[in-house]
Amino acid sequence: MVENKTLDIIKGAILLEHRGKALYESVAQKTDVDAVKELFHMLVEEENKHIDILNNQFTRVLKGKSFDASGLENVKGTTADAILSQDIVNGISGAGYEAAVIAAALEFEKNAVQYYSQQEAAAQAEEEKKLFAWLVTWETNHMTMLAKINDDIKEQIWHDNSFWPF
Repeated sequence: MVENKTLDIIKGAILLEHRGKALYESVAQKTDVDAVKELFHMLVEEENKHIDILNNQFTRVLKGKSFDASGLENVKGTTADAILSQDIVNGISGAGYEAAVIAAALEFEKNAVQYYSQQEAAAQAEEEKKLFAWLVTWETNHMTMLAKINDDIKEQIWHDNSFWPF
């Protein structure tokens, strides 16, 4: 029965990644803002990596094998450093479509961090813990980057509308 629970956890993770990918692809196709398009294309590529790795783990577990976290690339300093928040903020309206989807993507990434953190804490096998810790790091990078962009957009709106008390 543990194997079925493990498969369900991986299926949940794959579904989470596919949903993120679908959202990000939609934004990349609809936006006219180049910096936003670039951001969401990058997120799509990263979600594809996660899907591939999770599909591999699913196949391993289905065949009765254990998780294999070898070969996971170092995540530190990848996503958050790759995007210039100011280019995005300058290209969008604070109350427009792009700002709304950035806020929605931020919530989506928060949920992913929570899901993967729970799976990491509950994992029994070391390789399973490593995989979910790796996913937590990726999704935390996404969340941090989107939070900065979202905060910069809010500040721009506050500044443009003279919300500052001084």
